[in-house]
Amino acid sequence: MRILFLSAWFPHPPSNGSRLRVNALLRVLAPRHEVTLLSFADEPDIDPAAPQLAALCRSVQVLPRPSFDPTDWRSRLAFLSPRPRSLAATYSAAMADAVRRAAPSADVVVASQLACAAYAPSFAGVPALFEEVELGALRGQLDQMAGPRRWRVRLMWAKHRRYLRRLLGHFRACTVVSEVEKQHLAGVRGSTPAIHVLPNGVAVADYDAIAATPEPDTLIFTGSLRYQPNYDAMRWFITAAWPAVLRARPDARLIITGARGELPLPAAANVVQTGFVDDVRPLIGSAWLSIAPILAGGGTRLKILESMAARTPVVATSKGAEGLDVRPDQHLLIADDSAAFAAHVVALLSDATLRARLSRAARALVETHYDWRTLGPQFATLVESLA
Repeated sequence: MRILFLSAWFPHPPSNGSRLRVNALLRVLAPRHEVTLLSFADEPDIDPAAPQLAALCRSVQVLPRPSFDPTDWRSRLAFLSPRPRSLAATYSAAMADAVRRAAPSADVVVASQLACAAYAPSFAGVPALFEEVELGALRGQLDQMAGPRRWRVRLMWAKHRRYLRRLLGHFRACTVVSEVEKQHLAGVRGSTPAIHVLPNGVAVADYDAIAATPEPDTLIFTGSLRYQPNYDAMRWFITAAWPAVLRARPDARLIITGARGELPLPAAANVVQTGFVDDVRPLIGSAWLSIAPILAGGGTRLKILESMAARTPVVATSKGAEGLDVRPDQHLLIADDSAAFAAHVVALLSDATLRARLSRAARALVETHYDWRTLGPQFATLVESLA
């Protein structure tokens, strides 16, 4: 079967959650089908001819991803568009043309995320899957805002819903990463398409080969600080929780991986920013615990699944663990205020038995519910059913 796969993120190297998911899905499809990849990219040094991608795709075409500048004239005019402002202001005529040329030769189109699903009018009637619909981030903004800003978000939410309802008519099915996202989407869609929950996952076996010795009193946070929820999470943790951790464990050390972004973090002792790391698995495996103090955003956090696969226990907020089939105190520890979060961190640093118990249960959960060896065939079957 011939599959046209549209990605908002160039999937190599698989260095963030979106790239990891797309890369995993391509690996699922490649052994069984002929895949053509059309991808946006915003990095100047990507390699469309990377052997890793050539092994998965019959052809790869990369187009520059238009950036969104709220002050640009296109962005200002986009207020008048029936499409969400960010989509209208970043519309790529080149991508639309590439899709129009490639779609007629495909049996199925897989459009990953809204940025690519927006080109559905160019699919020429080819059966299509909207892969990873996400509403949680915008819905979360609406729930958190108050005053005049809430009215602005309400208007954004209403516009987004109307646009999405029309857009979904171009698709035979769509996927979401959690039951929470499914509930959000069920309140938007009409009679079609069918909604399938396909969780984020990890290749669990890839974490068995990690040769890392856990370093005492080491915490890790993985994620680019260019992504606002990650930056907000680290700013909150370092400001509100980290001082209490250091008072109890003066030798504690926090490692933050991922691109640094433009905004600096508050100054704090024993905090190390590595910048981008090609492979975070050894760092995750060498930490005594992983933190996910996420306060906003949608979907589910791959950083938690990666830590569980690496047998590194996790402390998260409720938002950080949202959408995952986890039980507090069995698979991880959860706290939403800074004092309780710090106390959980200190408890894990102080108690090897607790660390071992959580890591065993979490690893078993990932093996059972979040391994691509299980999720992959589900995705392949769904794609094949659309042709």
